[in-house]
Amino acid sequence: MAKVLSPIVLAPRGEPSRAMAYASPLFAIVLTLLFGALLFLILGKDPVAALKVFLVDPLKDRRAIGEVLLKTVPLVLCALGLSVCYRANVWNIGADGQLIAGGILAGATVLWFDSPGNTTSGPAVLVLAALAGCIGGMAWASITALLKDRFNANEILVSLMLTYIAQQLLLWVVNGPLKDPNGMNFPQSKVFASMFLLPNLLPGSRLHVGFAVMLVLVAIMTVFVFRSFAGYRLQVGGTAPLAARYAGFSSRSALWSALMISGATAGLAGAFEVTGPIGQLLPSISPGYGFTAIIVAFVGRLHPVGAVFGGIVMSLFYIGGEMAQSRLGLPSALGWVFQGMLLFFLLACDTLIDNHLRWRARAA
Repeated sequence: MAKVLSPIVLAPRGEPSRAMAYASPLFAIVLTLLFGALLFLILGKDPVAALKVFLVDPLKDRRAIGEVLLKTVPLVLCALGLSVCYRANVWNIGADGQLIAGGILAGATVLWFDSPGNTTSGPAVLVLAALAGCIGGMAWASITALLKDRFNANEILVSLMLTYIAQQLLLWVVNGPLKDPNGMNFPQSKVFASMFLLPNLLPGSRLHVGFAVMLVLVAIMTVFVFRSFAGYRLQVGGTAPLAARYAGFSSRSALWSALMISGATAGLAGAFEVTGPIGQLLPSISPGYGFTAIIVAFVGRLHPVGAVFGGIVMSLFYIGGEMAQSRLGLPSALGWVFQGMLLFFLLACDTLIDNHLRWRARAA
């Protein structure tokens, strides 16, 4: 059977535009909104009114803005670690599992101190819970690092499969050792005492101090990646292992460092979720933040500051999907559709930055 060749091919550009590389996420967002409006029209809704519900109403008052910023905390924290991994050429897809592992250990820490006769202050327990969350995420990420380092296992598959194991582990702990004995047999832990919950940062909203911690980590990560020798060594060790070996850098060290950083930030996100808006351990403490953070990282151009803007966009899509369900009668999965379109258009824009379309005969 004869092979059918496309008349149009991708030809590499001589030197991709740096300005277009940073403008690519903006083009992708505009295209997402245009095709989103078309989708609303197909579903029989007024595109302008629907986009208003989807993007404007989530920012109508202080409480609404607080909810948008609240969802950026786990998204940006996970994206910070993933950005480091991807810059080091370590394809960690399991941030959601690391978030869950961190949430489990942080929740167990709070429940350990949340008992009669406890004299430990609330702030001290919250700090210990945050550290426990980091340790839990790092421990979960270390499994991927060990299998990759020792047996050259594919980190994409290992980290992804470990996410589902973490979900089953969470189901076990809320139905077993950490189950609330007075919870009417529901699979959940005891609700944490108010002293063991993160204090609010914005009055009249649920936004907690974890948002401030996130901004501090964004600054620290920016300095680490772009202004430190350790960050430079990590990137070289991952992207050019032969050159790194010649310079005395270790690609093995890059693998472990990137996954430990990613595990720590994702685990901290899990700790902030269980000691923040959730306030207990539930069968699901993440609606897929770790997977959405992959899009956040690439929308932010693998830059810590860019991850903040990407996190705000993804947070709007989350809340916009919920509002579209309640006000327009549309499925809440619409938010996931917008996330998928954004990723698709971002990849398409990035492809056209590095390549341009040419007719096959002319290219030959």
